[in-house]
Amino acid sequence: MASVELVPRWEWRSFAPDFGEAGRLLAAEATVVVESDEVYLLSAAEDALVKLRAGLLDIKRLQQVDKDGLEQWVPTLKAPIGLAPADVDEVVAALGVVRVDVHKTRHRSTIDGCLAELTEVRAGGSTTWSIAVESEDPTQVMVLLRRLGLDSLPNSNYARGLADLVGFGVRRCAVIDVGTNSVKFVVAELTDDGDWRTVVDRAEVTRLGEGLVEGGPILPEPMRRTVDAIAGMAEEAERIGARELAAVGTAGLRLATNSGDVVSAIRDRSGVTVEIISGEDEARLAVRAATVGLPVGGSLVVFDTGGGSSQFTFGGDGVVDEQFSVPVGAVRFTERFGLDAVVSPDVLAEAREAIAGELSRLDGREPPALLVGMGGGLTNLAAVSHGLTDYDPDVVHGTILDRAEIDRQIELYRTTGTEARRTVPGLQPARAEVILAGACIVRTVLDKLGADQLRVSDRGLRHGVLAERFG
Repeated sequence: MASVELVPRWEWRSFAPDFGEAGRLLAAEATVVVESDEVYLLSAAEDALVKLRAGLLDIKRLQQVDKDGLEQWVPTLKAPIGLAPADVDEVVAALGVVRVDVHKTRHRSTIDGCLAELTEVRAGGSTTWSIAVESEDPTQVMVLLRRLGLDSLPNSNYARGLADLVGFGVRRCAVIDVGTNSVKFVVAELTDDGDWRTVVDRAEVTRLGEGLVEGGPILPEPMRRTVDAIAGMAEEAERIGARELAAVGTAGLRLATNSGDVVSAIRDRSGVTVEIISGEDEARLAVRAATVGLPVGGSLVVFDTGGGSSQFTFGGDGVVDEQFSVPVGAVRFTERFGLDAVVSPDVLAEAREAIAGELSRLDGREPPALLVGMGGGLTNLAAVSHGLTDYDPDVVHGTILDRAEIDRQIELYRTTGTEARRTVPGLQPARAEVILAGACIVRTVLDKLGADQLRVSDRGLRHGVLAERFG
């Protein structure tokens, strides 16, 4: 017979090695600090939590998940149990579940009508931190999460968090990268040796930045296309068993006056919260993933050119010296100079001169030992250079593009319109409108940095987010 009243609450919880200012605030606000030793029983099911604490058997079941990703867990049993530690092992062996002994130090407080808890979690020789916010009212939970700056972090629970901490089961995670021209989506699982094995990696061209000018809004139709794409990706991630999902937005959302409306529309439709990251963070995350498997040694420049901006990172020998982002992207120059159609040599020259003017921060620098380019435009240029009818990321990653090959493709696209470009082997049809502008940006970077060639990386921002948030 249950010994306490069972009240369902809406819960948010996340795990991290350090929550920074939010963690320090909750520690300072704590009115109660409690230490406890608990035993969790983990199984493949993620809709149930079973634990033993202080002679009580505590069982909760997941009842529902709301549009913001909050989970409502319903206590179904909390009752005394006369089970010695050795008897627990017998139950574990009989049921085929995993026993995890956990020591918690919980810092509890009540803030804005919510129960908030910062917890140091020790299990299996590892230590992490967890923050939980609970209330019977889900709106109160979201308000407090935004106040604490935690609303962009993935929502988890103790079953998933402990499984990740002690290495139980396969940890599968997803990242959505909302760019100005395309939405990129990766689902991967963490292997025993600490690497990520890709399950899904694809992009959908939604042209979120279509018609966007600095100081203006994202238009309704591009917004709808992007919201629809993200909803489909979120559904796919859940369907194939991704435990956690993170989403980031880049230049288009940074520039738009109605980016908050776009983020709200995405969250209302799919429950996904998009974090709009700075250009500097975008560059830092991208370079983390870009150089995997490439011959890095000496000075290094990594650049990522997209629909609305280009990010540059300078460094070498594992040290980042400088990072910056400039609003130079394929969508804006395509629209400004009509580069989605056949253009004259004079128009092309004018476009390249304008691109060079906006890339002036590259002037006067020494040529790097290694120049790495990434982003959809570059991977398409690489795929066309190989004549790939079916995209192969392993072939594209590490491809060398020299000035002659880029010039060849620029002339090909200058003399053909959008429909003719769609038939070029290796070119993603949805990239046909912006590929000429993208190629001109790449060629200008080579000129500015005095480089004869570059290496293409197929590992983009999404892979950097994957490593930082979940690795």
